[in-house]
Amino acid sequence: MKPMSKQVLDVGNCRFDHGAIRGLIEDAFDAVVVQTHTATETLAALRERKFDLVLVNRRLERDGSSGLDLIRATKSLPELSLIPLMMITDYAEHQQRAVEAGAELGFGKSELDAPETLEKLGRFLG
Repeated sequence: MKPMSKQVLDVGNCRFDHGAIRGLIEDAFDAVVVQTHTATETLAALRERKFDLVLVNRRLERDGSSGLDLIRATKSLPELSLIPLMMITDYAEHQQRAVEAGAELGFGKSELDAPETLEKLGRFLG
């Protein structure tokens, strides 16, 4: 029996960036990428189904809210705290804050084509 595809949640990216991220992941891994746009929508999705990895934009495109705040909120909830999260940002200081909040080291949009990005994703999706 074939194992289920990995499930990835992409949070707060614009349509263009979501398409690039989804294309990268679905081409490289047996994974399906779905999207949410707000913190409320994201927390509801995380309670409804299991995700193997959650990618959080530094600023959620739809409402401008903080991806770091969403990471902190998710990690503070016992039922969601073990879900791996990564921040998507090119700013090293924001990556560091996300890691301090409990996220895995993420990547920036400028690094989508970098082999290191596939290595980071592969830890959860390979």
